[in-house]
Amino acid sequence: MEPVVVLALVAAIVVVFLVASSVRIVPQARRYNVERFGRYRRTLQPGLNLLLPVADRINTKLDVREQVYSSDPRPVITEDNLVVNIDTVLYYQITDPRAAAYEVADYLHAIDQLTVTTLRNVIGSMDLEETLTSREEINSRLRAVLDDATGKWGIRVNRVEIKAIDPPHTIKEAMEKQMRAERDKRAAILHAEGERQAKILTAEGTKQKDILEAQGTQQAMILRADGEAKAVELVFQAVHRNNADAKILAYKYLETLPHLANSDNNTFWVIPGELTEAIRTVTTAFGDQSTAGRPSPAQPEEAATGGPGDTSYDSRPPELGAGSKASLDAAAAADEAGRQAAAAVSDAKAEAEAAKSPQTPRRGQTSGGS
Repeated sequence: MEPVVVLALVAAIVVVFLVASSVRIVPQARRYNVERFGRYRRTLQPGLNLLLPVADRINTKLDVREQVYSSDPRPVITEDNLVVNIDTVLYYQITDPRAAAYEVADYLHAIDQLTVTTLRNVIGSMDLEETLTSREEINSRLRAVLDDATGKWGIRVNRVEIKAIDPPHTIKEAMEKQMRAERDKRAAILHAEGERQAKILTAEGTKQKDILEAQGTQQAMILRADGEAKAVELVFQAVHRNNADAKILAYKYLETLPHLANSDNNTFWVIPGELTEAIRTVTTAFGDQSTAGRPSPAQPEEAATGGPGDTSYDSRPPELGAGSKASLDAAAAADEAGRQAAAAVSDAKAEAEAAKSPQTPRRGQTSGGS
């Protein structure tokens, strides 16, 4: 009995081993390559799979999800003979587990070396400035070369990114100085532009101010001149409506002369040439007032010398003695002339006010109606 039990136990153990070796469960996103007697047989898909015991064995287990591979920094020489360290990040995915296991011994090492060589070819045709500013172009060229080379290995390169580009320390310092100088230049340009705009705006404001002040002065002078012209016109019309004779005008002319001496520049003033004519007119008026009603003792002499039509006689003013009655009559005539001048001025003012207010009846109209 005992040998039989031992054989049964051995047989049971063999059966369990054979069943266990013939059943394989493959997880999701995994692929198993199966070899039968050392030859590739098939690739197991996710789920439950049966194998031939002893004859079949699993050679490689591959993950078909997208993988990330980061390479170490590698020195690369640019076109302008500068050494820069560049490290890349590679995103790839296994599309054919059989090719990935049997077409290349170590696909990660092969991809890394291919990336380095391609990167050196690409960077070698660019200078440092172009290298730092052309990352998209470098990435696209790397991806095109890697995807074409790894296609037969059953690997698809989805994306290649340059993680860092490290130029030498001296180049970094030079670039920092260059950028600092460029920023200082832009700051100086902006400051100068601001000052220029400020000066332009200030000049424009001053110009507008001067123009407005000149226009205001011009308008004020025009309005002042119009007012003075209207005032002179009203006075002129009032004087002519009242028929002011030459005697009154000559008296007002003499009355205005003292105001010339009251000006600011009273150290020097000019006497008009019409002064003698005005004095002659006033003197003649005073002489006429004094001799009215009685014969003048000069009349016989006037008749003897040719009468009043003689020009030389008219040009000479009558001579008045200091103690005679003619001087008193001349003073009375002067007072009368002053009263007449004041009356003429009052009439002129009344006419001006009447012209401004049409409701007030004029003096001439009232007297005519009465």
